[in-house]
Amino acid sequence: MADRRPLLIEIGTEELPPQALRQLMNAFRDDLARELADHRLAPEGVQAFATPRRLAVRIDGIESRQADERIERFGPKAAAAFDAEGNPTRAAEGFARSCGVGVEALETAATDKGERLVWRGVQPGEAAEALIPGLVEAALGRLPIPKRMRWGDGEVEFVRPVHWVVALLGEAVVPGTVLGIPTGRITYGHRFHGAGRSGLELDRPATYEGLLYEHGCVIADFDERRRQVAAGVHREAEAAGGSPVGDDALLDEVTALVEWPVALAGDFDPRFLAIPEEALIASMQGHQRCFPVRGDDGRLRPAFIAVANIESRDPQEVRRGNERVIRPRLADAEFFWQQDRRTPLAGRLEALREVVFHHRLGDLHARSERIGRLAGRIGERIGADAGTAQRAGRLAKCDLVTEMVDEFPELQGIMGGHYARADGEGEAVAQAIGAHYQPAFAGDALPTTAEGRAVSIADRVDTLAGIFAADGPPSADKDPFGLRRAAIGLLRCLIEGGHDLSLDELLGEATEALRTGCGVATDGIPEQVAQFCHERLRGYYLEQGYTPEVFEAVAAVAPASPLDFHRRLHACAAFRERPEAQALGEANKRIGNILRRAEAAPPARPEAVEAGSEPAEQALAEALRAGWAQAQPQIAAGDYGAALTALAALHEPVDRFFTEVMVMAEEPETRRRRLELLGAVQQAFSAVADLSHLPG
Repeated sequence: MADRRPLLIEIGTEELPPQALRQLMNAFRDDLARELADHRLAPEGVQAFATPRRLAVRIDGIESRQADERIERFGPKAAAAFDAEGNPTRAAEGFARSCGVGVEALETAATDKGERLVWRGVQPGEAAEALIPGLVEAALGRLPIPKRMRWGDGEVEFVRPVHWVVALLGEAVVPGTVLGIPTGRITYGHRFHGAGRSGLELDRPATYEGLLYEHGCVIADFDERRRQVAAGVHREAEAAGGSPVGDDALLDEVTALVEWPVALAGDFDPRFLAIPEEALIASMQGHQRCFPVRGDDGRLRPAFIAVANIESRDPQEVRRGNERVIRPRLADAEFFWQQDRRTPLAGRLEALREVVFHHRLGDLHARSERIGRLAGRIGERIGADAGTAQRAGRLAKCDLVTEMVDEFPELQGIMGGHYARADGEGEAVAQAIGAHYQPAFAGDALPTTAEGRAVSIADRVDTLAGIFAADGPPSADKDPFGLRRAAIGLLRCLIEGGHDLSLDELLGEATEALRTGCGVATDGIPEQVAQFCHERLRGYYLEQGYTPEVFEAVAAVAPASPLDFHRRLHACAAFRERPEAQALGEANKRIGNILRRAEAAPPARPEAVEAGSEPAEQALAEALRAGWAQAQPQIAAGDYGAALTALAALHEPVDRFFTEVMVMAEEPETRRRRLELLGAVQQAFSAVADLSHLPG
């Protein structure tokens, strides 16, 4: 049995892209482990490392040699392998040569296609060291790198130029080359600290991160380095009188920029606090990868935290350097704010005529007019101030032609709200503009005001209808206009915002505006977009733990409103937990089958069913009338849970009916009456959902 040895692979590069470093690290780990497993080397204990200048994987143990593999290869049919005298034909000889054996080593075996020649043998396993360089290159070749680069005179491509490769199997170097670089045991530490600048010799994989830390001033473990970055930033922010402002993405990016993190606080002129804080934050985080500081009062303080990649003998000089760099950035933001305010937001409407939204859908001015009109109509229906919603909708895109948003695109909408507030448009208009892109991602909050939600809904409906009419639905791998995100945002606004609006009506209004305003053909577009939204709705609910069966039960009755869909789904999921739910689901399925086979006439209304002389038939009709009298007003009020509870009383009468009554009676009138009764039962339940979709 082959022995097991630890493996270390390190790819030393020039500075890797910080926003992608974690993804590259994890992909390299997973792909290399998969390659080793696929080649029967059985990796165990896989750990990834990454710094700005390296990707590395250490594996606690792999087989030093592949296990031998039993081979079975089938060749030509036996009848074609030998002639009448029993001599091998050219087909048999060729197959034997391909297997590296003589014809006498071949056997025959019965297959589903008759007797065939077969070779059974053992393929000896290869040594791991002979396989590893190729497996590493294969894993590196699959890394999610959007654009690879070449360097020097070679043809090798990678995300950044490669300068060294470490490959250790146990204590021995794995011979070979990776990405054109000979493998070895020399790694390199921090560019300016420690003894690792001229190279550090690794004796075995287990000493990797310890050697880099102690002698190279490099924290190789990405997660450990991230913890130290976070701890240092929080420590400095507390000393500055507040807490740091930054999300996980910023923390990951800063971690990917440093090998030896040192957090340092800095100050800036308090006059910059007059700028909207989102602009300050974007400037400090986006340009300088710094963490702003928020005081206990919730307001930004004139301070920031930078994370250096060097432990200076004079930290104050590093601090002053950071302050000198950040000052012009904040001055730029101040300039944009002051320049943009010289033109009122409403005065930028005409400038939107110069910005094409889509070559078939016109410019942003026309789009703003459509959004404004639609937002006003939506506002009337959801209890918002229609005039405010319409005004906010018209102005919502005006900040796209400001200098601030040109510099910081992520502030679109947000800056529009600030400019509207500064222009005296009113707080309601400003809030609606500022939040109309919400929800922008999974877990993002909805606009807090009804006017904001009206604009958000109008924006997404116009986008979906317009792009579907102009370009069609997005492809499986490309969605340049973010239509999937727009559909989810629209559905969340309607459902979580509590707005009972018909999706078909909204899409109809949007497509009519596009048809008359842009001249695009919109036939069938509302139906296409509604189906697209329905598919997103399925994913939205499955992620929340609803089962596909419950979703299909509600989808079968096609509620017009996403909010109404939600209420029915919630009620149906709760009803499914009741003890009688399974039997009623089976009964509804049975009723549906009977009615389809009988090609029954339209059923009687539940409150007007007739009953014959059979006691079970009379009992079901009476129970249906009583249950429907209770459920009907509850359905009209949207209280579907109470309606299903009322109809659940039909469980026993339905069971008794099927036990005691022959539905397909010979007498036509009796048969008609009983089919109508079953149709009425089905109609009552279908007023909420099609319970036949629930599993038995």
